[in-house]
Amino acid sequence: MSLRINFGKARNFILILVIIGLSFWGGYYLGLQGFRAEVTKALKVSISRDVPSNEHVDFSLFWQVWDILSNKYYDKTKLDPRQMVYGAIGGMVSSLGDPFTSFLPPTQNKMVNEDLSGSFDGVGIQIGFDKTGKLTVEAPLPGSPAEKAGVKAGDFVAHIKDANKKIDIDTPGISLADAVSDIRGPAGTTVTLTLVRDGAAPFKVDLVRAKLDVPSVALTFVGNGGLIADLKVNSFDAQTPDEWNKQVDQILAKGGIRGIIIDLRNNPGGYLQDAVDLTGDFVKLGSVVVTEADGDGNKVDYKTQKAGRLLSLPVVVLINGGSASASEIMTGALQDQIHARTVGLKSFGKGTVQQPIDLADGAGLHVTVAKWLTPKGTWVHGKGITPDFVVDNQNATEDAQLQKAIMLF
Repeated sequence: MSLRINFGKARNFILILVIIGLSFWGGYYLGLQGFRAEVTKALKVSISRDVPSNEHVDFSLFWQVWDILSNKYYDKTKLDPRQMVYGAIGGMVSSLGDPFTSFLPPTQNKMVNEDLSGSFDGVGIQIGFDKTGKLTVEAPLPGSPAEKAGVKAGDFVAHIKDANKKIDIDTPGISLADAVSDIRGPAGTTVTLTLVRDGAAPFKVDLVRAKLDVPSVALTFVGNGGLIADLKVNSFDAQTPDEWNKQVDQILAKGGIRGIIIDLRNNPGGYLQDAVDLTGDFVKLGSVVVTEADGDGNKVDYKTQKAGRLLSLPVVVLINGGSASASEIMTGALQDQIHARTVGLKSFGKGTVQQPIDLADGAGLHVTVAKWLTPKGTWVHGKGITPDFVVDNQNATEDAQLQKAIMLF
């Protein structure tokens, strides 16, 4: 009896949360007005509205199911009101059929924000869904347990097992938030992934989680005389602009540089504005990317706002199947604006922009608000960018892609 009373008291609170969930689309239109700034940081919003007067929206069905579960489900310990609401919101978001639009409960949202801060515990893989809906490795982080174990971009994650967390699940039907939560965990613990590569037989990889603090930008000097600057950009996160500026200062201080290699291999992306800022060192006050929101014709042209410091140097870009999103934005802009040559393998092909929104209680929503186009209007979504020089490192004894890039100067 007491359980029913608790659920009754919670009803008004739950209704408010559900209404907020259904108002995300309204929030999209409000948030879009400040879109230029908000793509770089999570937006905090507080939106409320009455239940829409739409004859097709029947909230009584929701409450009917709620009451049936609360009264009849055999294991009352499983009836967690907060988790039930999260599940309802997650189902609403997933009904869009967009793998990049996702609801993140507080724990998962915290993990994603840690990823973008550049420091976290985990195995070091960026995951997402491919166009067929399979959970896919977008990129392993350099020096991470995943990279050391041979995990590659494009591997399908078929199964996740963690004895300590009592997880033993196949991934078809799993949400991105749940997949991230299941794979992540404290340093020193182990998760076993069953992977499928290029249609071959599945294989298992035991990964020991570690504290990851991977620099987002690294610099080396390569080629004869060390006069070619190799800028490895691992991600576009909160630390990237500062780290990029420090490395560019080193290039300028060295002097005599004959060219720049921008290595975006296995870079899964991140903040759109970071890609715009970095590209600005090579493109003089020009367009970097154009975002377009379907349905309302709203377009935003992101242009560089600074005088580039490396305008006079030729550029070669390294990409592969793990180069996604912001990496493809930068690659496409450098191709279109300064005819930069590209080397490697076809990029991932993610041509949409997600806006992170911080919700109540630490939850979050990543909502696809636009598609993006290169300055010349190319949409890479589902197609990727095919490099000018296709070079595969798979059977090479050295980094053949890097060597090819050096030869182009």
